[in-house]
Amino acid sequence: MSNLPHERYMRRAIELAANTPNLPFGAVIASQESGEIVAEGWNRSSLNPTWHGEIDAINSLAQIRAVIEPNHLVLYTTAEPCPMCQGAILWTGIGTVVYGTSIRTLQKQGWRQIDIPAAEVIRRSPTWQCTLIAGILEKECDALFVAASKGTWRK
Repeated sequence: MSNLPHERYMRRAIELAANTPNLPFGAVIASQESGEIVAEGWNRSSLNPTWHGEIDAINSLAQIRAVIEPNHLVLYTTAEPCPMCQGAILWTGIGTVVYGTSIRTLQKQGWRQIDIPAAEVIRRSPTWQCTLIAGILEKECDALFVAASKGTWRK
């Protein structure tokens, strides 16, 4: 398990979510060993429906790192990864995912989500290891999605 200051990295993911306030999915990948942020991303699904925040961060990581030691990486994201993103995280080998709000909370707020939690994707992928840490800055992340669904992010 990661001993990084989770709130610090989640705050950065929240900042990145401001790049698309109507789809506030921001993501940060940090090294457990150095604490360095090695990649960042945000939702760009207006360009490509599969370009979620986690996918953007993973693609950035792949472009800037010749050698990835993925099990020493932690991915921070404002919302629980969808099944597509959690699958990509597993394929990448990232060892820990820290998220703010949950898929269930997003569904209750009216967000369209595939009803398969990240833990279920991991459970059904027994050859991969990935630790999930939920609820970091959950209220702040929830507020992003409430504001986006109400259109109040425009101030």
